[in-house]
Amino acid sequence: MWWRNPARLAIMDRAALHVRLDETGRVGPIYDTMNATTDLAIEGMTCAACVTRVEKVLARVPGVSTAEVNLATSRARVVAGPGVTFTVLAAAVVKAGYGAAPVSAAAKPEALPWALLVALVLTAPLLVPMIWGHAYMLPGWVQFALALPVQVWIGARFYVSGWKSVRLGSASMDVLVALGTTAAFALSVLEVGLAWPGEAHALYFEASSAVITLVLLGRVLEGRARRQTVSAIAALAALRPQTARVRRARVEVEVPVAAVRRGDAVVIRPGERMPVDGLILEGMGGVDESLITGESLPVAKGPGDKVTGGSVNGEALLLVAATTLGAESVLARIIRLVEDAQTGKAPIQRLADRVSAVFVPIVLVLAAATCAGWLLTGAVWTEAVINAVSVLVIACPCALGLATPTAIMVGTGLAARHGILIKDAAALEIAHAVTMVVFDKTGTLTEGRPDVTAMIPASGWTPDGVLALAAGLQAGSEHPLARAVLRAATGHEAPVAEGLHAVPGRGIVGRIGGREYRLGSRRLLEESGGAPGALAAAEARLGAAGHTVAWLMTGAGEPVGLLGFTDRIKPGAALAVARLAAMGVTSRLLSGDSAAAAAPIAEAAGIADVRTGLLPQDKAAEVARMQGLGIVVAMVGDGVNDAPALAAADIGIAMGTGTDIAMQTAGITLMRGDPLLVADAIDLSRRTWGKLRQGLFWAMAYNVLGIPVAALGWLDPTLAGAAMALSSVSVVVNALSLRRWRPAG
Repeated sequence: MWWRNPARLAIMDRAALHVRLDETGRVGPIYDTMNATTDLAIEGMTCAACVTRVEKVLARVPGVSTAEVNLATSRARVVAGPGVTFTVLAAAVVKAGYGAAPVSAAAKPEALPWALLVALVLTAPLLVPMIWGHAYMLPGWVQFALALPVQVWIGARFYVSGWKSVRLGSASMDVLVALGTTAAFALSVLEVGLAWPGEAHALYFEASSAVITLVLLGRVLEGRARRQTVSAIAALAALRPQTARVRRARVEVEVPVAAVRRGDAVVIRPGERMPVDGLILEGMGGVDESLITGESLPVAKGPGDKVTGGSVNGEALLLVAATTLGAESVLARIIRLVEDAQTGKAPIQRLADRVSAVFVPIVLVLAAATCAGWLLTGAVWTEAVINAVSVLVIACPCALGLATPTAIMVGTGLAARHGILIKDAAALEIAHAVTMVVFDKTGTLTEGRPDVTAMIPASGWTPDGVLALAAGLQAGSEHPLARAVLRAATGHEAPVAEGLHAVPGRGIVGRIGGREYRLGSRRLLEESGGAPGALAAAEARLGAAGHTVAWLMTGAGEPVGLLGFTDRIKPGAALAVARLAAMGVTSRLLSGDSAAAAAPIAEAAGIADVRTGLLPQDKAAEVARMQGLGIVVAMVGDGVNDAPALAAADIGIAMGTGTDIAMQTAGITLMRGDPLLVADAIDLSRRTWGKLRQGLFWAMAYNVLGIPVAALGWLDPTLAGAAMALSSVSVVVNALSLRRWRPAG
């Protein structure tokens, strides 16, 4: 598919970037070795044509490689060389007639309500005849006195913005409003000045004033609705306390969170939010992590367990050792991911932007053609002008620019509140089309906390000796099987291993007591030149029972012993597969384990299609093979060995309980290791995509239907203005209705 490779490359490129945040967790520049990403708050944009113009202006700055502007967030994201500063970018934006500020110092939305209130008071008397009849029409000079401040003072913003865009060789929605209202106002002034007969019903002051008032009203309502779409980030930022209570020299002192140092002992009282990520030193109790992971029930925590900043302590007094701070904290990373997703632009939005770039000029041509057409049919010139004004007013590129970003912002924000982190708009767009989900086994469908349940030494070795050597080789490893070995070796003294290095997909190699040892799969044994020998029967027995088997051997491949591991399937795995099937999505299992170890898990989860004994590159190749058949593949994994397949898939979904490299490579991260979230993520993507398509449909329908109706003279300019304002508001409100979505699990 046309979007497959660019989206995957974009996700992989971002994984290589280094992101800097300040101590408040706000996103700062994102650097790689060549380019920096800068965010700007753009002021004064009103429609999709404004978006296109700002993007073009920023793209023309020497050194800028890409520039993306989001109308819904009023932000620009620019990737440029190290010599391109914020000042240079802001100057380009200001020259184009807009304002620019750092995101952290972004101006509050324009205070339109006072101007809107004045416009409503002055316009209301002009609209009375539309309700009560022409008998209540005011004299022409009174109408002029009421309409003049609306047109000249309150409407000045349209003239200023419109002139700036025309001066730069483009046209925005404000040009349409300025031209349309000026034509209606000037025509009415001319009629009053000449005192033509029939003036009582030939004035259009109410049309010019009502259009300006309705446009302002629409922008106020639209702005308030748009602010609701970014509420997810505000809610996440509000989770972090501003201060922390730190125990130093046996004295508790309250300090700003930014002053907490790694290793500090932080005291969290019952009911308080965790100010930092850390490990519990003292205390046991439940912790509410619902606003971070989406898990509704408190999670039992005790000494040695991890806690996340922003979660709520339950009934116990906890002493926590701070481990990750500021930019590296889980909450800061979540905020960064949500902001990245909401600032970015979906591929389909680029098409809408290209349409909007030529939309206003086309409308101007249609308005001129409308006027000329009516004159050619013999209509009086006032009627021809008013019909042309209706064409100018009904056209609304705002809705076209808002349809996609508002749906994406609501969808990504809603996902974050339920423990689903979506990296970017492209990931959300791709996920809705997934037809197959490929699962890893360990840590994805299973708990990822296997235990050593069998230990069989070779002749001349003891179980304790096998365990000690295995623990020495696994010291410091975060692999689930390594942690199982280390847990089993608790209380035993493990020897120190030197020269440790991993053999991808096979195991680990190191030297203990001057001798090389290896711990890994049957394949590692064979590649080392060894053979199962007398342990072959034990391996077969363990495999048949569903154990994962690891071989401990010398460097020459001589068997030392076998370790058998078992892992429990996650409670939600079977339901997740069933839900995916109900959604028309096929599930498949790709595992590096043996068929004997993977089969019981696949059967319990309800997955019939299983491939086992795969190396990381084999998983990626299998994903690519399925894509070659036209299948849209989502890969779900949690380990380093899953990273190639996560990157190769159309959309990678990483378990948040897994490794950092898996989460960096994936387009979606699940904060809980619950397979049910996979179905939730795809379902939410489909719902968001549906709202996005509805928004684009209605944005186009308003114009496709409204412009001909206005050109035929069936639409008064006042009603045209109301319809135009309604189009933008309805698109945003439709996107906000997505917030009613709830996970099925």
